[in-house]
Amino acid sequence: MSELPWRMLCRRHKADLCYTPMLHSQVFIKDTTYQKDHMVVCEEDRPLIVQFCADDPDTFLTACKIVAPHCEAVDINLGCPQNIARRGHYGAFLMEEWDLIYKLINVSSLNANIPVTAKIRVFESIERTVEYAKMVEQAGAKIIGIHGRTLEQKGPNTGLASWDHIKAVKQHVNVPVFANGNIQYYDDIERCLKYTGVEGVMTAEGNLHNPALFEARQPFVWEMADEYLELVQQYPCPLAWSRGHMFKLFHYAFHVHIDLREKLATGKSLNDFVAVSQMVKERGLEDMRKYGDDYLTELSEGGPLRQPYWLCQPYFRPTPDEARERQLNGDERAKKRPGEAASDENGKKLSINKMKKLLRYPQKNFGQSNRATYELCECGQPKSKNCVFGSCRNCCKVKAFKAVEDCTTHRLLFKTKSSKEAPAETADATGVEVAT
Repeated sequence: MSELPWRMLCRRHKADLCYTPMLHSQVFIKDTTYQKDHMVVCEEDRPLIVQFCADDPDTFLTACKIVAPHCEAVDINLGCPQNIARRGHYGAFLMEEWDLIYKLINVSSLNANIPVTAKIRVFESIERTVEYAKMVEQAGAKIIGIHGRTLEQKGPNTGLASWDHIKAVKQHVNVPVFANGNIQYYDDIERCLKYTGVEGVMTAEGNLHNPALFEARQPFVWEMADEYLELVQQYPCPLAWSRGHMFKLFHYAFHVHIDLREKLATGKSLNDFVAVSQMVKERGLEDMRKYGDDYLTELSEGGPLRQPYWLCQPYFRPTPDEARERQLNGDERAKKRPGEAASDENGKKLSINKMKKLLRYPQKNFGQSNRATYELCECGQPKSKNCVFGSCRNCCKVKAFKAVEDCTTHRLLFKTKSSKEAPAETADATGVEVAT
């Protein structure tokens, strides 16, 4: 599930079917710029499933009709566990609203003239998960993708996905089922297909760290990075998206060569990214000559490499117990990453976005001391510097009108206009206008 150049990279390396990133259906139908930026396809980008999040059946139907000419199916994402999905009322946070889910799928399935599929998560209970999947099938979903984790299994509590839940669903529905979860190597694909009996296996995180996963191959990280950057030149996309992919590919390389992480974080162009990839290649080849394929070292962040860092390999999340232990003891590794676990001058923890900015601009000060200070008007807004009433514009306008005065700072000329106008009419006590 990614943008066009990454999808094209995956297709080169034997991915049979690709999804777009999850698109917000309401924004998609209203914002043509959003459509243009996020719905970018080409003739070779097929077969393709466009994925939306939604909580309104009519909105989802409209979005489906817009993209229908450009894809083979439309997917409703009912598996997103992120907090933004909670706030937006979509994804896995709809799992308990079965009537709404049924309408979302059914309305578009009957009226969009394109197959509708669904991506879901599992409940703790296998039985409830099976009933949930059967409802999704009855609503009209032509394929069910199942992430074998619950809503609560995310972040430090991710843990392992349950193939038993997926297997049970496959045994009780008649539509094709795609399994998702625990796919890190090609052998995992074969084991999952055999154990669950599903028609297909999808992978997200495993693919981001190794786009050649479906080829049963672990190429050099710079090989995949260079190939991807060439595709970005052919199919341009926002620089931030490319940076994110590069960080995934070079995840373990940056554990060993920390200085290169900073170079990628502060890169301003694709050429900067190409230069980083070249530096990773040069250092990787040098380490291969020094240590050979058995190169295993203690990472700068506290854990041993499972494989040489120059090979594409899966990211292994810490177990929930390990994550809790790190939280209790304080994650010392984060201190070695610029911008992580950072705080301002008052000790207040920075937001994720500010930490990302600090990573790119380490000299930036997010504290209050360098910010300009302003005297405040009685309404709480900053005063204008040269206002004759010493007020903000709104308060100045009221005061100047009442006093029939001018304020050149705010371009209010009540006195000037009043003096130029000849007194033509006044109103008597009854409100009737009379001539003077």
